[in-house]
Amino acid sequence: MFYRYHHSPIGRLLLAGDASGLQRLLMQIDGQPWQIGEHWRAAATELDEPCRQLDEYFAGRRQRFELNLAPRGTAFQQAVWQALQHIPFGQTSSYCALAAQIGRPKAVRAVGAANGANPLAIVIPCHRVIGRDGSLTGYAGGLVRKATLLRLEGARLVEQGALALQP
Repeated sequence: MFYRYHHSPIGRLLLAGDASGLQRLLMQIDGQPWQIGEHWRAAATELDEPCRQLDEYFAGRRQRFELNLAPRGTAFQQAVWQALQHIPFGQTSSYCALAAQIGRPKAVRAVGAANGANPLAIVIPCHRVIGRDGSLTGYAGGLVRKATLLRLEGARLVEQGALALQP
């Protein structure tokens, strides 16, 4: 597994992947150190393409990532992560809608947990999932980052005690 740190407008990111594809794209949270696997090696050029596409995304020149992705998770998590990739740039969905989309309409909380376990933040756009009432619900990277990503994509946000999307 190769890894690389990458600077972005939302802070430093950690990317990790191997020949099968990108496996992790993590944001630094509360200064907690990332855990680098003992067999991981610093990337030379292996992760240049994901970094280039991230730079294009943050510069407003990319709306869709074209990368080989290899996130590891349960079959249920994989189904949720696949559904997340179908939420168009600049649009949002709810946990309820995602649960229905994967054929598990009563699994709203489980969808939320799978969303929170997404190992490829930004590329698998878990930031596009909001509460049914339009509120910006939890985000592993924090609500400020979530709002920043949604604004970058053109979503209009309003302040209502907590951040929420304008209807």
